[in-house]
Amino acid sequence: MEHETPVKRLILNPALESGGDYPLLRLDERRRELEQRGVELFDFGTGDPREPTDERIRQALTNAVPEVSRYPTVSGSRELREAFCGWMRRRHGVTLDPETEVIPANGSKEAIFHLPFAFLHHSHARKGVAYGTPGYPVYERGTAYAGGEPLPVHLRREDGFLLPLEEVDPERTRMLWINYPHNPTGSSAPRAYLEEVAAFCREHDILLLSDECYNEIYSGEPPPSILEVSRERTLAVCSLSKRSGMTGYRTAMIAGDAEMISALKRMRPSVGVATPSFVQAAATAAWSDDAHVERRRRIFGEKRALFTEFFERTGIPYLPTEASFYLWVAAPGGDDEAYALRLLEEGIIVAPGRSFGPGGEGYVRVALVPSIEECRRAIGRWERIEG
Repeated sequence: MEHETPVKRLILNPALESGGDYPLLRLDERRRELEQRGVELFDFGTGDPREPTDERIRQALTNAVPEVSRYPTVSGSRELREAFCGWMRRRHGVTLDPETEVIPANGSKEAIFHLPFAFLHHSHARKGVAYGTPGYPVYERGTAYAGGEPLPVHLRREDGFLLPLEEVDPERTRMLWINYPHNPTGSSAPRAYLEEVAAFCREHDILLLSDECYNEIYSGEPPPSILEVSRERTLAVCSLSKRSGMTGYRTAMIAGDAEMISALKRMRPSVGVATPSFVQAAATAAWSDDAHVERRRRIFGEKRALFTEFFERTGIPYLPTEASFYLWVAAPGGDDEAYALRLLEEGIIVAPGRSFGPGGEGYVRVALVPSIEECRRAIGRWERIEG
């Protein structure tokens, strides 16, 4: 009998071995199972808004599809960079150089994942990346794949979910991520806090990275940008996904410190993340217009008001917020997974807080994705559980 050679186990990147599945993918799999059973679903689990993308943005994309396709450059078109700088000036009062302080990205997730690759190395004395937990999982994932040291910092409700700087170790930390308005809690950061963070990072020579994906979704005071406070060793990631309903376009901008932007211009051609020219055209149209954003803002405000009234009326504990399109809701008995399963029985999909890391246990995240009418119907279903 011929001897069989044993099959060797495939060796993977340790970050892939230990990272597990992307948390929201598991929720998506469960959603498909329910759909196959014919259950009517109200999906508040994934932050993918369903409001139509403005017609002018869609038209700009189709008009820009070329007859002959060419490779785009990582720097992006001058028109796109100028349109973004125009928005940053109108919205935040910040004047940026479109040649040296701005670069496009294929969505904020791509930017967040790849930034550690430019600024971390295993030979560095400090290779830690601090970030808040609960929080967006990609801060940790990008750090781990780049060979950095993830340094999660626990966020607490009593602190307004503001990252406590006293728990950041300057001896280990090379980069610090902040994210306000915050995913998953919807918490906002005042300008005074951003000034405190910027001063801390300057003092300890820490690179400051601000995920500002939700800056344009608010009902009260407009949330500030970190670039209003500092550009020194600082970058902001600004996205069109939620601002303009362009999640599927995968388009964002990275802006700030010119030396850091220069480093990204050197690194990013190796990654193959240049934004397609027709997506750049759509993004140019989006950054150039504010009217469509105001309309979207009003719709999210109506949805937020519906749930706020429901939570107040029924006594469901939640975190009051006027920013982002997330609501952070306390699970009865502190078991977020069990509460999510109970809501699933009524066709309501929410994200268990533990999906966003330590500190998220005991809460569920409600993403205001379904239409206003669907929100009303879902609230009717939710009342069955509370009744």
